[in-house]
Amino acid sequence: MQVVRALTELRRTVEEWRRAGARIGFVPTMGALHEGHLALVRLARARADRVVVSIYVNPTQFAPHEDFARYPRDEAGDLAKLRALAVDLAYLPAHEDMYAPDHASWVMVEGPSEGLCSLTRPHFFRGVATVVAKLFHRVRPHFAVFGEKDFQQLRVVERMVRDLDMDVEVVPHPVVREADGLALSSRNVYLSPDQRRVAPALYRTLVETARLLADGRPAAPELAAATDRLRAAGFDRVDYLELRESATLRPLERIGPAVRGRLLAAAWLGGTRLIDNVPVPPDAPGAG
Repeated sequence: MQVVRALTELRRTVEEWRRAGARIGFVPTMGALHEGHLALVRLARARADRVVVSIYVNPTQFAPHEDFARYPRDEAGDLAKLRALAVDLAYLPAHEDMYAPDHASWVMVEGPSEGLCSLTRPHFFRGVATVVAKLFHRVRPHFAVFGEKDFQQLRVVERMVRDLDMDVEVVPHPVVREADGLALSSRNVYLSPDQRRVAPALYRTLVETARLLADGRPAAPELAAATDRLRAAGFDRVDYLELRESATLRPLERIGPAVRGRLLAAAWLGGTRLIDNVPVPPDAPGAG
């Protein structure tokens, strides 16, 4: 596996692969790799001749009060995991290489970025869309794999690719979970043992509520009841718990005929913010 930090070396390697007719798959990450990330890499490996994984903790998607400085980092461990999966190239750019001191250009995606995580993190999707656009231009992949755990982010990236005519396919991967249902996340390491025992209640509540909403009943009462259940389970705060149309993320008052919904939530255990989502109707019992 090549470990590349310089843009010139990345571009030279990618150009050689493209001239040889290789199909390039890409998985952008912020490192602290867990089984959820590795599932994305395996999917890319199965579909591509060459696989690139980036590791870059993007500062522009963190607000000053958020956890950029303490975000989990494990470069040596991450590289070992990628080598074990036969990744061809790991791209680890430096901050000064990603953003010039006078950087002034941003990608803003309306529509799917509105509400949900934007309510409490209004800076977030501008940072995500900008860094993903930059990485797409650098890596020039034929496709890129994104996890459905960050469902709103997935829809934002898909809309950006469509609207800006980017020549890259966005490939989704289902949420990867622990045995008790907790969605895998790098931030799960922040949870205390007691909080870790409470955390799976988020997924259980989403699945229970999705089943209730699948028959077309009004969403508002069920969402209010689910929010109360999360608080009773031990969550300190619920940022949102909403029913949205799956493809566009437009708000839904209820599920109608032939309508695919998505139930999305963000809730806090102490200082740790967990996000999760499930389809409505559920794909299968306990499906995420």
